[in-house]
Amino acid sequence: MAHASITQDKIDVSALTDLVAGASNGAVCTFIGQVRRNSRGREVAYLEYQAYVPMAQKQLFRIAEEAEQRWGVEVAIQHRIGRMELCEASVVVVVGSPHRAPSFEACRYCIDTLKERVPIWKKEVCPDGSFWIEGEEAIEVSDAPREVNP
Repeated sequence: MAHASITQDKIDVSALTDLVAGASNGAVCTFIGQVRRNSRGREVAYLEYQAYVPMAQKQLFRIAEEAEQRWGVEVAIQHRIGRMELCEASVVVVVGSPHRAPSFEACRYCIDTLKERVPIWKKEVCPDGSFWIEGEEAIEVSDAPREVNP
């Protein structure tokens, strides 16, 4: 059965692994997305994630279910929101499967699809400013309202 959640707490990778590492699974594939120091040529101090939690949770669960049905695997996904420091996990996908190939494929599907469909937004906070991230694009956060020309 699929497991998926949004949390403000640090992600417990071992607890997620335990959900899918049953005796029938000979492979457990884990993806951990963590806060890195440099992004797009800027030094990152920390990240902040925000989400529309009811929809995000529902989408995470759907993605996990889709992977389970498509590859015959077991999936656990957890995404963290709030402030995260360098090296802290922001998202974890764990897939258990009798064989390695389906676990790798399902794990990749889950993280790639999550990035496309789940309403979670990342803000990189850097010494030279803050930036909302949309794919590869960084949009500077401004505290002052900007005028819009009609």
